[in-house]
Amino acid sequence: MNHFKEFVSNSKETAKLDMYGAILDGKIIGVLAMREQGTHVSLFFVDENYHRQGIGRAMFEYMISLTKPEKLTVHAAPYAVEAYKRLGFVATDSERTEDGVRYTPMLLC
Repeated sequence: MNHFKEFVSNSKETAKLDMYGAILDGKIIGVLAMREQGTHVSLFFVDENYHRQGIGRAMFEYMISLTKPEKLTVHAAPYAVEAYKRLGFVATDSERTEDGVRYTPMLLC
């Protein structure tokens, strides 16, 4: 958790991200942040009150329509692996832990 907090608090790092958001009635309900020229997902969150309503998929489809990446990767947190699978990602390796962060490397196919 500390690694995540350090990352999102680092304005130099967050300035490198391409950000997309879903806003409803003036409230941010979803965020998608890309790095590496739009080929790697850095952040992806949808407010739990809006899960499984197509908001995350809509953000991904919008981002892909604009950037048309040749490949798209993510280091999926354990709780997010199934959500990424529903978006078409597949695991490219088994779960890893680096700097105290557990993730599964995945690729959009």
